[in-house]
Amino acid sequence: MALYDPTDPRWSSDPWPLYAELRRSQPVQWNPRGFWVLARHADCLAVLRDRRASADSSHLDPDKVPQGFASSRTRERAIDQVVADAEHDNRPFLFRDPPDHTRLRGLVAKAFTPRMVEGLRPRVLAIVDELVDRGLELGRIDAVADFTYPLPVRIICEMLGVPTADRDTFQQWSAALARGLDPEFLLTEEVLQARSDALLAFAQYFFALLADRRRHPGDDLLSGLAQVEEAGDTLSEGELLSTAILLLVAGHETTVNLIAGGLLALLEHPAQLERVRRDPKVTPSAVEELLRYVSPVQLTGRSMIEDLPAGGVTLRRGEFVLLLLGSANRDPEAFELPEALDVTRADNRHLGFGFGIHHCLGAPLARLEAQVAIPRLLRRARAVDLAADTVAYRENVVLRGLAALPLALQAA
Repeated sequence: MALYDPTDPRWSSDPWPLYAELRRSQPVQWNPRGFWVLARHADCLAVLRDRRASADSSHLDPDKVPQGFASSRTRERAIDQVVADAEHDNRPFLFRDPPDHTRLRGLVAKAFTPRMVEGLRPRVLAIVDELVDRGLELGRIDAVADFTYPLPVRIICEMLGVPTADRDTFQQWSAALARGLDPEFLLTEEVLQARSDALLAFAQYFFALLADRRRHPGDDLLSGLAQVEEAGDTLSEGELLSTAILLLVAGHETTVNLIAGGLLALLEHPAQLERVRRDPKVTPSAVEELLRYVSPVQLTGRSMIEDLPAGGVTLRRGEFVLLLLGSANRDPEAFELPEALDVTRADNRHLGFGFGIHHCLGAPLARLEAQVAIPRLLRRARAVDLAADTVAYRENVVLRGLAALPLALQAA
């Protein structure tokens, strides 16, 4: 029987055959490290939609914490409890439950409604055209560094009021946080230290920026958050910082992986690429299909508040479960011909943005950016070809994405 072993590098380079074997032989398994693993769409969906499953890891029973989920650095050095409590109280809303999740998410949700996001379309198009112009002039482009990274970063920076010129400064910090989302038993001491350093650097950066926004408020989201705090809301300084960091990092990391991975998938399926290039009507369904097929977020975790039946077993209170969203999105019980890329696929119930109260806040923005960027590049270039024999993926297991995607472009 297949065993979920994320130390296998294939989970970042080519997880799809591994997922298929898991679903076939052991879709619900108790991992030797001490946690449940669910690989089917129905089981993952059932847990995501149930309030007995929490995004807050503090609900884990101390006696049931999976092996390696607390870093050796933390265990050996016994971080001061006051510091630990402060870190816990100031977690981003992504890792919190109601009422804190509701309160913090509500402060920023209005900026990410479909109507508000749609108003960004002209700006997204202008940035895409600028990036494509540069690529066509050179005849080549690294679709990660030169296209899929600058677009969402510039948009989220403009929304937040972060100087776009600083994007090179925090690119490394953001990458360290994305890598640090992987289970800690996969991370070296160097990676864990880089994650801690990145959090501190981001906190210092936003602390100074928010102080400036209090003195000189603008129409940006950071100014709004700072004013809410000063208006007497219960938003603490730590919550303000963690929310700002979450919005900046989450506002581009997964979108980079979606657009770059989507371009590669289309290049590997020329007939599907031509459908996207020639028929604007398929753009919405094509992006939904790429969300399913690429699965930029490969997995997520939940801690049990109460016992929860799922997949023929009972997830006990205090236990931890990994939900393999990438596997769920290729489940033949949920999708017809799941291994096929079909940009016209209807009734696409993928879990690319999660589900339930933690459904991705930035989903409308990610959809817009992908719907503009992918077709625009394909239509403005007469030919788009992969300019490498192979492509490499980053080591990340949770946020799976290409390290680079070199493309050769010919102007139309």
